[in-house]
Amino acid sequence: MWIFDGHNDLAMRLREAHGSSVDGLDRARPELHTDLPRLRTGRVGAQFWSVFVPSDLPEPEAVTHTLEQIDIVYRLIAAYPDTLEAARTADDVERIVAAGRIASLIGIEGGHCLARSPGVLRSFARLGVRYVTLTHNNHTAWADSAASPPEIGGLTVEGHALVREMQRIGVLVDLSHVATATMHAALDEAAAPVIFSHSGARAITDHPRNVPDDVLERLPGNGGVVQLPFVAYFVSAAALAWRRAADAEWQRLGLPPIEDDWPRGPRAGEAEPPVARVVDERAEPAFQAWLAANPEPAATVADVADHVEHARAVAGIDHVGLGGDFDGTPAVPVDLPDVAGYPNLLAELAGRGWSESELRKLAHGNVLRVLREADQYAASSLV
Repeated sequence: MWIFDGHNDLAMRLREAHGSSVDGLDRARPELHTDLPRLRTGRVGAQFWSVFVPSDLPEPEAVTHTLEQIDIVYRLIAAYPDTLEAARTADDVERIVAAGRIASLIGIEGGHCLARSPGVLRSFARLGVRYVTLTHNNHTAWADSAASPPEIGGLTVEGHALVREMQRIGVLVDLSHVATATMHAALDEAAAPVIFSHSGARAITDHPRNVPDDVLERLPGNGGVVQLPFVAYFVSAAALAWRRAADAEWQRLGLPPIEDDWPRGPRAGEAEPPVARVVDERAEPAFQAWLAANPEPAATVADVADHVEHARAVAGIDHVGLGGDFDGTPAVPVDLPDVAGYPNLLAELAGRGWSESELRKLAHGNVLRVLREADQYAASSLV
C-alpha cells in the first residue's frame, strides 16, 4: 500500500539550515524527518514537496525565494534519478509508482508568493506547481489566514478571481492555513475539487488551523479531500493545551518573543542550528522550573487516527487523505517520528476495522482522483 502525501517541507529545511544542498539524502539523515531510505520504508510513492517561504516577506521577495525553493526540488530530483521523478499529472504519478520511483510534485505554501499576479501564478504552473495554499500565517490582500483576526471576511473579489484562475489552469486550491470564512468562500467559488494539504479536524482538536465540521460537510459536494497532518498541536488537545500554557508562562515571565518559524536559521555564532522547538528549552533559565513541573505531553498515532476517523465520519471515505507536514514542524507523534512512520498509522486504522480498499483511498486513491479531476476540469475550461 503506497502513500501519496500532501505536504513535506524538506526543501525549506534544506534551504534554511543546510545551505540548499541536496547531498547525502541517500543515507540516514537523523537531523531531518526525511531521507530517501526512510521514504522507502514509509512506502511513500508520491510526494507533494512544499515550497514555503515566510509569509511576512515583501511579496516580490517571496516570489524570488519561492523560485529558489522550486530549484531545490528540481535539483533534488536530478540528484537521485533512480528514486525520484518529477510528476505533474495523475497519469504521471501512476506510471512513476509502477516503475518503482517516487513521484515528486510541487505545492506552494502561501498566496503571498504570487505577489497578487495571475501571471506569476501561471508561470509557477508552467514550472510544475500543482497546488497553491491561499495563505500562510499572515493575511494576503485578498484572503484571510486562520492565524490572525479576520480582516476581509474570507476572499475579496481579487481572491475569487485567483481561485477561478487556479482552477482554470489546473492548479489545486489548497485551503490549509486559511480562515474558516476563506474556506467557505473558496468552496462557494470552486467548480473543481479543492484540497486541504495538511489540516486536522477542529472538532477533535480546537486549533484554528483545523477544519470545522461545517466545512468538512461540504467536501462531498465539491469532491475535495482533507489530508490529515501529523503535527502534535493539531492532532492532540493535550499537546495544544500545553503549548498555550507554555506560551502564557513565557509571556508572564516577560521573556523575548518565541520564534514561531521552524526551522530557524543560525543565530550569531552558530554554524548550524539544532532542531528547534516551539519553546526553546535552552533559551531562558527562568523558564526551566515551569518546564520541569509541566512536561510536554506526547501525541500518538492514535491521536492522528482519531482525526482521520472523524473526517471520514463527517466528509466520507472518498474525501480523506494524508499530509504529514514532516520537516515543517518540530512536534510530531512519538510513533510517527518521520517519513518511515506511515505504516504505523495504516496499522492503527486496520486495527480499528478499516478495510484494505478504504485504506487505499486514504493512502493515495482520493488525492489521485482529485488531481485527475482538476486536470479534466482545466482541459474542459480550455475548450
